Amino acid sequence: MAVYKQQESKFWWYKFTWNGESIRRSTKQTNKRVAEQMEAAHKTSLAKGEVGIVQKAPVPTFERFSERFMEAIFVRCAEKPRTVAFYREKLNRLLEYPKLARATLDAIDEALIEEYVKERRKQVAPATVNRQLATLRRALRLAHEWKVIDRVPRIRLLPGERTREFVLTREVEAKYLEAVPEPLADIAILMLDTGLRDGEALALKWTDVHMQPAGGAKFGYLQVQKGKSAKARRTLSLTARAVSILTARLKTSASEFVFCGKLGKPILVTSLDHQHAKVRESLKLPADFVVHSLRHTMLTRLGLLGVDAFTIMKIAGHSSITVSQRYVHPSPESVERAFEKLEESRQGVARIGVGIELGIGEKVSDQKIALSC
Repeated sequence: MAVYKQQESKFWWYKFTWNGESIRRSTKQTNKRVAEQMEAAHKTSLAKGEVGIVQKAPVPTFERFSERFMEAIFVRCAEKPRTVAFYREKLNRLLEYPKLARATLDAIDEALIEEYVKERRKQVAPATVNRQLATLRRALRLAHEWKVIDRVPRIRLLPGERTREFVLTREVEAKYLEAVPEPLADIAILMLDTGLRDGEALALKWTDVHMQPAGGAKFGYLQVQKGKSAKARRTLSLTARAVSILTARLKTSASEFVFCGKLGKPILVTSLDHQHAKVRESLKLPADFVVHSLRHTMLTRLGLLGVDAFTIMKIAGHSSITVSQRYVHPSPESVERAFEKLEESRQGVARIGVGIELGIGEKVSDQKIALSC
């Protein structure tokens, strides 16, 4: 039915039947042609829905989408305030670039990302740019999961990122532990002897610590309930030195947390960083020596002692074996020893084979069989 006007109405109306249902609407228009176009558009919309065609919502700008992204980060990382703060800070840096902030998500392509990288690289180091790119990549991947965009552009990180590889020598360790105040002194020993992350150490509760060995074990142990990744949940043995400092701390503790502040709540990581920086400067140690270096030192020592990458991965709570492999540096001697074991194994199998053959083919004295095996 064509559009029509009701009595005493200046607006055009339309009415039609769709799948047995009567549809009647006012166009709120005085122009008949526009009203007819609105009727046609309504019919087209119904037809699209009937054949499974859904009109896509407008793609938001990166600035608008960033609000939804941060809401998701806050929910997913509610128990990791440092992670939330990290994403918020990196997202703010991304939004400082107008072209990126105002672009719709589907317009963010490799070319625009490269423009951003070139501009940022003039101001900050590769590592800083890479953290911002990682944030952008996560945001776009979430947008793809939520079907806001059809594809995620390829985001390549910058090479030449400088990593902190500082490792304490035994001599420097002794000087550091003597100079550092509590509670960092005890936390440092625990990190050096168990490979805990600083955040994991600060989250420890006394219910996670078991001084006495269980079953047939030789050492007491502690349990990491949660951490940076899914693999962070793990059980770690306690050295005699670790048991000593924990036992002493337990005697004076009135909190459920092993390391707590004045109000009985966990100490902030930033507090450790401040304590550590003062001692590092007083001892004139390199700026690369950060609190995390204590964990890095422990894992490096395991690698030098010949511990395999899979065991290091288990102890460290790494999410990937690739991360653990960098601590393993086989010496020429250990490589040669591996071939010695292979050769010994081959020769052993060969000798056993000869013994079996002699035993079946003829009567051989016990002495000959013993020699052949």
